[in-house]
Amino acid sequence: MSIPYLCVIIINYNSGECLSRCLAALELQTYNDFEVIVVDNNSTDNSIKSLKNLPSYFKIIKNENNMGFASANNLAVGKSQSSWIALLNPDAFPEPQWLEKLVAAINQYQKFKSFASVLVDDSDDKRLDGAGDVYHLSGLAWRGGHRRHVSELTHGGEVFSACAAAALYDRDLFNLIGGFDERFFCYLEDIDLGFRMRLRGESCLLVPDAIVRHIGSVITGRHSKFTIYHSIRNLIWTFIKNIPGPLLPFLIPLHALVIILLILMAIRKNVGGEAIRGLVDSLRSMPDIWHSRRIIQEKRTLYWWQVLRLLNCKPFAPMLRSFDIISNKSDKNTV
Repeated sequence: MSIPYLCVIIINYNSGECLSRCLAALELQTYNDFEVIVVDNNSTDNSIKSLKNLPSYFKIIKNENNMGFASANNLAVGKSQSSWIALLNPDAFPEPQWLEKLVAAINQYQKFKSFASVLVDDSDDKRLDGAGDVYHLSGLAWRGGHRRHVSELTHGGEVFSACAAAALYDRDLFNLIGGFDERFFCYLEDIDLGFRMRLRGESCLLVPDAIVRHIGSVITGRHSKFTIYHSIRNLIWTFIKNIPGPLLPFLIPLHALVIILLILMAIRKNVGGEAIRGLVDSLRSMPDIWHSRRIIQEKRTLYWWQVLRLLNCKPFAPMLRSFDIISNKSDKNTV
């Protein structure tokens, strides 16, 4: 039996009816040289039990505990021998040509080893959920164009990194980089992975016609205590691990200000305790994170000024959730 060219990996935890809808969308794909691995993190709902008559190329791995998004993805990648790994959230529903468009991009733009999909809001397909991830020099990160009208996205091109709700990675590169940092558990692990790929000189391409409908935060909640804690902690970890040394002393004060503002916003939403706990835990683990930083920076192939060019430097971009297509329209990498 031949090895499928692509492996689609879905991490499930109490995703309800979303999972069956996601798998149904995969059965409708016009491209067919792929397998599907669903890793269930010990769900307590019927999301797995309700699945009936799955095709033979769908595999389910059941964990005895909730090991988190990062660890579960690493586990699934280790089970696959496919050349390319497509990550898909259970609350993300790809259009029928999603994989076909991604494979076409692989063949046409061979220098790229990671690809981002266009996420549209499942409740309003005229609104974007995100078009590639953006990383700001303050250490903030967001999905480009979040809540903007789809007509504002006029072309694809190079972006900072791919949102793992619907992303495609070269498996060898994923493994070379070390996969997701399992300490993150979930949230911002895709930004951290994309940043590490960037530091190795790799690029990410947004494929504008690889479209996926996305609900977002269907399991954890957008402003839950769980989300706030992991977001604050992981923002700090991502910043410390990846910002090049020459930039660090200049950007740490800005990052500290951003974290303070986020904590104040969390206090207004009655989740300030979790935000402060995220800050405290990030600092407690700093010796271990700093050790990871040393390893990452030793393997960095870009100069600090090359990294700076990849970061969004616009002061109001985080509030506007701006796009950040790094390559311009005339660039050969623009699609």
